Amino acid sequence: VLAATWDKSAFRQKDVADALKSIGADNAVSSKEVVLEVPEIAENGAVVPIEVTSHVPGTKSIAVVIDKNPFPLTSRFSFEAGALPYVKLNVKMGQSSNIRAIAEANGKHYVAMKGVKVTIGGCGG
Repeated sequence: VLAATWDKSAFRQKDVADALKSIGADNAVSSKEVVLEVPEIAENGAVVPIEVTSHVPGTKSIAVVIDKNPFPLTSRFSFEAGALPYVKLNVKMGQSSNIRAIAEANGKHYVAMKGVKVTIGGCGG
């Protein structure tokens, strides 16, 4: 069993570059093997659905980063060997932004990125 640890400082970063660096993903390479599904337009920024699947062999974690959120690193999930690297979650977005899904496998980071336009609601009101 993996002991889950919460990296408080990574989740407290207010800058995207710092958040990526804090999880070791500042040099993540774009990959079609990381599949990010998000709506093109989120009619309610308070509930934005995200699905991430990693087809990168040996994926041990998936993180979600929202560039324009006050705290960009929204979540990070760890997987034991043999587990399906798939997550489905709802996030809160205060404004339109790029969303990044980052898979970690074999000491490297792979990223998929898509933009979401928020029309109302979210963290900012």
